[in-house]
Amino acid sequence: MEAVELARKLQEEATCSICLDYFTDPVMTACGHNFCRACIQLSWEKARGKKGRRKQKGSFPCPECRQMSPQRNLLPNRLLTKVAEMVRQHPGLQKQDLCHEHHEPLKLFCQEDQSPICVVCRESREHRLHRVLPAEEAVQGYKDKVKERRERIVLEFEKNHLYLVEEKQRLLQALEREEEETSSRLRESVACLDRQSHSLELLLLQLEERSTQGPLQMLQDMKEPLSRKNNVSVQCPEVAPPTRPRTVCRVPGQIEMLRSFLEDVVPDATSAYPYLLLYESRQRRYLSSSPEGSGFCSKDRFVAYPCAVGQTTFSSGRHYWEVGMNITGDALWALGVCRDNVSRKDRVPKCPENGFWVVQLSKGTNYLSTLSALTPVMLMEPPSHVGIFLDFEAGEVSFYSVSDGSHLHTYSQAAFPGPLQPFFCLGAPKSGQMVISTVTMWVKG
Repeated sequence: MEAVELARKLQEEATCSICLDYFTDPVMTACGHNFCRACIQLSWEKARGKKGRRKQKGSFPCPECRQMSPQRNLLPNRLLTKVAEMVRQHPGLQKQDLCHEHHEPLKLFCQEDQSPICVVCRESREHRLHRVLPAEEAVQGYKDKVKERRERIVLEFEKNHLYLVEEKQRLLQALEREEEETSSRLRESVACLDRQSHSLELLLLQLEERSTQGPLQMLQDMKEPLSRKNNVSVQCPEVAPPTRPRTVCRVPGQIEMLRSFLEDVVPDATSAYPYLLLYESRQRRYLSSSPEGSGFCSKDRFVAYPCAVGQTTFSSGRHYWEVGMNITGDALWALGVCRDNVSRKDRVPKCPENGFWVVQLSKGTNYLSTLSALTPVMLMEPPSHVGIFLDFEAGEVSFYSVSDGSHLHTYSQAAFPGPLQPFFCLGAPKSGQMVISTVTMWVKG
């Protein structure tokens, strides 16, 4: 007998015909058949409830041969207990899955139904016309597909990594060239200023020397210094401001990656400044109440400036949301996060020390300012769509221009002092609109 067939026979001998699993506490009936103790007792319990089946008090039919067997004559089969335990623990004799309908090993795989079947199922009308493979061949096919997919994923990420490395190098080189050009212009400006300073110093010395001469001699010798003075023109060199670099930080695919953390952030109407109107476009309704309403003096409402916070409070994890702006003129706006307990009654600087991590567009300029930064960020044009990314555990809040994917600013600290909320602030009436998710926000005129 072959080893495979021997193993199959051994598994059959160690399997209970009721639960189709390896024996647990096997017992033998009077007719010589073996079952799990719990299985045979459950079988007899079911038989007790059927009329006309009990022929002898205390005796029940054997599930295998239907011969009546006294319940009290169940004998523990210790040898079978050891055999079942050996088969259960042997790695080469793990129990095969059996077909629930035919109790045969699931040796085949139906490609149409994408399910394992037995040899009896193969001949049934349900599967007769289907494409069928041996289970081992199907498993190997799926392993090959998984391996190919894994290799493709690794390859694509390696290609993307290589592209990002090249893009990083390109940006750093462009920034280095820009730095060198700016430094060169600064050096030229310094040299120009030195030359001008030297000429002015010589002229000053001549004038001082002439001033010690007699009146007639001084008048005769003034023609040459005066002509030199008329020829000296002080030039103020122009240098591109360091706050406006041409090379911006733009990582390909950054916005798409951040959008995997996208949150449905909605402003909290109960926190909104009394004259800050919120309109829910999805529901076509106003969320904010009238200033004359009962909520005008609510402790949760901002009353010092046109601000609101989001309904959601963040105390862990990574979160990203986007805000669109249709701002007119030289309006002021601010975006970011704030502590959930910031002052809502007083005008305070919006800086981390006061619980605000925001960027704001300075009125009348294209400077994106942060009170914690040494120098503001000068923009070619104000962003119309800003992305805010909060990494709570990392202690970072980053801002991006969604339209071109460029990085605007990042706050970084060891840890945040407590839960944070999205923060939104608009300027004066008729300054434009701010769109957060499905809510449009503007200041009532």
